[in-house]
Amino acid sequence: MNNLCTDIGFMSLNKWGEQLCGDRVEIVEQGENSTVIVLADGMGSGVKANILSSLTSKIISTMMAANMKIEDCVSTIAATLPICAVRGVAYSTFTIIRIIENEEAEIIQYDNPFLILLRNGKFVEIPKVGNEIEGKMIYKSKIKLQENDFLVVTSDGAIHAGIGSSLNFGWERKDIVQFLEQMYDESYTAKTFGTILLEECNHLYGEKPGDDTTVCVVKIRNRSPVNLMIGPPSDRNDVNKMLSLFFSKEGKHIVCGGTTSTITAEFLQKPMVANLDYLDPEIPPTAAIEGVDLVTEGVITISKVLDYAKDYLQDNETYTEWGYKRDGASLISRMLFEEATDINFFVGRAINPAHQNPNLPINFNIKMRLVDELSECLQKMGKKIKVSYF
Repeated sequence: MNNLCTDIGFMSLNKWGEQLCGDRVEIVEQGENSTVIVLADGMGSGVKANILSSLTSKIISTMMAANMKIEDCVSTIAATLPICAVRGVAYSTFTIIRIIENEEAEIIQYDNPFLILLRNGKFVEIPKVGNEIEGKMIYKSKIKLQENDFLVVTSDGAIHAGIGSSLNFGWERKDIVQFLEQMYDESYTAKTFGTILLEECNHLYGEKPGDDTTVCVVKIRNRSPVNLMIGPPSDRNDVNKMLSLFFSKEGKHIVCGGTTSTITAEFLQKPMVANLDYLDPEIPPTAAIEGVDLVTEGVITISKVLDYAKDYLQDNETYTEWGYKRDGASLISRMLFEEATDINFFVGRAINPAHQNPNLPINFNIKMRLVDELSECLQKMGKKIKVSYF
């Protein structure tokens, strides 16, 4: 078994004036190390396109995950989708990426812009074999994957960006390739790289997209575990057990909370050095303990991380905040959202009297709820999460 995993990120722009997006991305796990990703682009825009793309992506991803042939998938789509009274056809274009054991990709494309592979920051053309199924030309490819490969898929809204305004003929595929090569950074997550591309599309459209535009990026990367501990155990006798398990885990270690950092310093027999600089007036300052990668305050900091996580799953607008700042919440966010693939939470159940103040906002009520919500957000980012309570 290899140490590779997939990082998948996608975002969409709705056509100007439409409340629903006509593009749809569906992801289905196929065992622990295999995944099926479908980007479908429904004909037209609005409600009809949304229904067409939703049906297409759901049917194809489910059937492909069950190891059914692409011919059967396309036949099912052709038989299922309603016919458009105006155009006389009914379909949603689609791109399918099947990641097999995180080391091989099977790519099936119908009428979407061809997938772009960046390897070591440079574009690599993928060989394709065409085959007509149900009157539709389907292109198949199969490639071996390497660490830090980026697979970039877009709907045709990307290549239409700028038509009639900033560009005469739209943003051609070669232009997108050139842009991606220029913006490439090995450290980018799939979501970050996709966000950069989508923002450029929006810019070319003059902030008023003329078509639904979706970007889906798959990054192949090595597994990177991160361990986060918050709160002391409910039973004082479990302190050594909790900390021994925490520090036995591979990867980086984050300690959150005043009491938690105090018992950690005692366990490691190292001094805790407080950082008195308030880099963000809303976030308490960090500290340092030799042997710990990051030491922060607890509930206030994690609450801010949760806010960033919710936004990351939506429009990712706060990336310019947590992506560069040096306060505790920003540092944790970068470690969890960008660096980590596997996250182990160690949560102490001891009750902090300061958090029981009825005048505090409800999200200060108890750290358990914060950890539960944050875990859920991180799972939606594709992270593998394990939570242990003490």
